[in-house]
Amino acid sequence: MQVYQRQQGSEQPYWPLGPFQVRIPFIHYRWEFAEMLQALIMFVVSLAMIPLLEKYLGLPYDIALAYVVVCGVGFMLPALLGVPFVPGWITPGIPVVLLFLGDFEPGPAAIQALFALQLLVFIIFLILGVTRLGSTMVKLVPNSLKGGIIIGAGIAALMGEISSGGRLAATPISLVIGSLICLYLMFSVSFKGLLERVPMARKIVNYGMVPGMVIAIGVGIAVGEYPMPDVRWGITAPDFTGMWQYLPFSVGFPGLDVFLMAIPTAVIAYIIAFGDIIVGQSLMQRADELRTDEVIENNIDRVHLVTALRNALHAFFAPYPGLAGPLWTAVAATMAERYKHGREAMDSIYSGAGTFWITGFIALFALPLVSFFQPVLPIALSLTLLLTGYICLMVGLEQLTTNTERGIAGTMGVVLAVYGASWGLATGVILYILIERTHILRFRVKEKDEEALNNS
Repeated sequence: MQVYQRQQGSEQPYWPLGPFQVRIPFIHYRWEFAEMLQALIMFVVSLAMIPLLEKYLGLPYDIALAYVVVCGVGFMLPALLGVPFVPGWITPGIPVVLLFLGDFEPGPAAIQALFALQLLVFIIFLILGVTRLGSTMVKLVPNSLKGGIIIGAGIAALMGEISSGGRLAATPISLVIGSLICLYLMFSVSFKGLLERVPMARKIVNYGMVPGMVIAIGVGIAVGEYPMPDVRWGITAPDFTGMWQYLPFSVGFPGLDVFLMAIPTAVIAYIIAFGDIIVGQSLMQRADELRTDEVIENNIDRVHLVTALRNALHAFFAPYPGLAGPLWTAVAATMAERYKHGREAMDSIYSGAGTFWITGFIALFALPLVSFFQPVLPIALSLTLLLTGYICLMVGLEQLTTNTERGIAGTMGVVLAVYGASWGLATGVILYILIERTHILRFRVKEKDEEALNNS
């Protein structure tokens, strides 16, 4: 139970703090045990960043684990400060960031480059949040471009996993089985039909990706795609003291030339994150419409400000290849689905998101959990990327209402996934001006008339 109770049809209680709304567990929202159990498994995705930190920044394992703990602090900020999203990385942008880091030697040079990139991402989010241009952009961007950004991010996430040399080729059995189970439990029409008739089905769906991930891990170990874990007891020991030697304060700050090199990647990262914001907005809107007992204030400017704070935290204290993104799409979609089942299932959208990442942060210090999942970290990352791709395609197509919008968005999405966000955005803008903005030529054709003409 919590101290403050929400009145029917109102916002979840909070303490105002400037542009933020402070909510604390047990005071402003209840503890959700389903999200707690889910986080004890799903926190493993946080650990999946460790191999990238070791490879591209040259960090020792204990230092990389300390970086992950800093990331865990950032993950708790949105629910604390009034953002209903479940935060994550800018996941589809990771391949672009790694391509940028490939031009720098692992060690001080790569750390400086990543600091420059993440500081620029912080500045972009901060300016758009302070000036309130972030919410304006969401309203002004045409449906075709919104859909193209989301579809492109989804295709990019899928391509990274299923293309030649991807993780699907290396571990096909565990990844295929885990993905199919996750998709069936989360999105299958036939499984949703079981929810009303079979009580066990409702209990299973409460845990989102967890059943699929657990089965994928078990299958991966059983067929030899992953080694048996070496479980150890105790508390993890992130090396916070040694971490200082791998931060910009010790390795030095980058020069202007590095910042200039990082600008295109920073813009691309924001474009992809902008797509995540649109996805999150769509998920929250759908959830808000189905639950009349709580009003969800989805303030896009606040999303920008909190994401800016998280990127600033990372830039100075844990430069991160995943950057700090506004939404973990797969978990946010799972949570939104459970939220729709009513107040008994999840009291508030904030209680779900808050419980999830507080538990995930605590789990980073549980050595038995960390050591158990250490050999199977790629499964967690791969399932997240595959589900992110599926959800992005689903939500991106939902943005589109006409054939013209679908054609522009589809073309833009493919170009974005193959050639990068900058080329994809340029393609979308050009097609939008030439095809959809017909009034530029002082001539407008209604979509229904156009379809009738095509069908005749």
